[in-house]
Amino acid sequence: MRTITRLFDFPYYQLENYNKLDALVTKQDGVWVKTSTQEYLDKANAISRALLRMGIQKDDKIAIISSNNRTEWHIMDIGILQTGAQNVPIYPTITQEDYEYILNHSEAMYVFVSDIEVYNKVKNIKANVSSLKEVFSFNEIEGCRNWNELLNLGEDKSNQDVVEDRKNNVKPDDLATIIYTSGTTGRPKGVMLSHRNIVSNVLNSASRIPFEAGKSVALSFLPICHIFERMILYLYQYYGVSVYFGESIDKISSNLKEVRPTVITAVPRLLEKVYDSILAKGTELKGIKKMLFFWAIDLGLRYEPYGANGFWYESQLKIARKLIFSKWKEGLGGNLDLMVSGSAALQKRLSRVFAAAEIPVMEGYGLTETSPVITVNDMRNKGFKVGTVGKAIDNVEVKIAEDGEILCKGPNVMMGYYKDPVKTAEAIIDGYFHTGDIGNVDQNGFLTITDRKKEMFKTSGGKYIAPQIIENTMKQSRFIEQIMVIGDGEKMPGAMIQPNFEFVKEWAKLHHIEIGETNQEIISNPKVIDRIKEEVDHINPKFGNWEQVKRFELTPDVWSIGGGHLTPTLKLKRKIILEIYKDLYEKIYGHSL
Repeated sequence: MRTITRLFDFPYYQLENYNKLDALVTKQDGVWVKTSTQEYLDKANAISRALLRMGIQKDDKIAIISSNNRTEWHIMDIGILQTGAQNVPIYPTITQEDYEYILNHSEAMYVFVSDIEVYNKVKNIKANVSSLKEVFSFNEIEGCRNWNELLNLGEDKSNQDVVEDRKNNVKPDDLATIIYTSGTTGRPKGVMLSHRNIVSNVLNSASRIPFEAGKSVALSFLPICHIFERMILYLYQYYGVSVYFGESIDKISSNLKEVRPTVITAVPRLLEKVYDSILAKGTELKGIKKMLFFWAIDLGLRYEPYGANGFWYESQLKIARKLIFSKWKEGLGGNLDLMVSGSAALQKRLSRVFAAAEIPVMEGYGLTETSPVITVNDMRNKGFKVGTVGKAIDNVEVKIAEDGEILCKGPNVMMGYYKDPVKTAEAIIDGYFHTGDIGNVDQNGFLTITDRKKEMFKTSGGKYIAPQIIENTMKQSRFIEQIMVIGDGEKMPGAMIQPNFEFVKEWAKLHHIEIGETNQEIISNPKVIDRIKEEVDHINPKFGNWEQVKRFELTPDVWSIGGGHLTPTLKLKRKIILEIYKDLYEKIYGHSL
């Protein structure tokens, strides 16, 4: 059996063991188009042959910028890596200036784009990137060369022996990819990951994911340029999972029903939205149906794994699963039995209620710099604990520093930051990567994250505030879509809140309250402000007096990636949000930033 030591070994391993007819599936013109494992590799080899004919050398850089996950991305990935060159994936939603910075910093020679929007952004800055020779597109775009040209150029197999030679000379410790972190502050940093970094992470995580090898079906929609989804895609290939690529975040609901996947990966924000939409449907029910729905929810919110709540609870849960939770599962395609969550903290209530509904969320933890998985929950063998991010995966060590920072050591720790030895030396000390996260490990080895070290702040009274915990709890209110807790150096914490405008409108309609049409009118309405204050006042007692949000202001904008409020993985860009709403900061504290 083939030993996997480099990333391009995964599809060959799949060919030997599963040889899928639907290895990669993308929707084109309304039809799901299947690519077999054999075709995947045939095309990847054609790309490698073409790249060699175009003069690509070992350690050259090729960027891929795609608005959606698609088969072409993976064919290009393997095609690039086999030549000893590196794949530099770039978030499609970042600014044109960041495109320019990353392409210059990585010295990318070629860029492959998905569509006209991305192409136009690259075209506008192409002249400012001296290393860039050419742009190719996956979609047909007038004036842009198409990736099919490479498949045609690589049809002639006469230089396949050179491809094989290049492959044989790629070592496990060679650089495979540079992933530029979206960053909540400053310029993106280029994280250098070797073949060994990512391969070890796939193989050391594999035993934690309960796949039925060769039979599972995945729907993939999280950005492939992020290491979380990319590593999972290699894991899917290792397990012979059929991978269907979601059309877009907006079409997830219909794609779930069409594909009927057994597994998806998600970020907490998405799971919050799924839960909120289920809840909204429940509130529309009448009489006994409504009563049963909320009885099941209440039961789900008290869920503990492994029958810890006793026989009577488990008996009721069996009924709730049959009457209510089965319908949730049906709404998510009917076959979904696993969701893997990463990128940010998952609210405990979601962990409980989805597990109760027999769609457990296996929350994990990691960073781009750790390829990414450090820990993950697993329902089997008592490996799942609500409120934690699970236990360390095989061959990875987790240690808590004296100041509470989580340190990680293992084959998954990055090679370093590209062209930045100073930042590398700050991040990796004595082989331990300093995560910047604060947490603790219990006696059974479960890791709990309490906050970002960099995001914690002190009030003028010298009390530490961990904003994420407060924000996550406040977001459980259906009135609050987004919230950022502030107050560094101030006498008390305050907050900027983006209301859930859709829900606020429903609430106003239900109570016959006139709140206006525009977001600006809604946030200025005294009744809306009072109602949100009620929510904040209701949640505040869960925290120490010094942690409670004493004042807040509402924002008229919907916080988004495009608006600059959120990173591509939906984390808050705190400095930018502060800058956007400095007038609200002044209202809260009576002085400017």
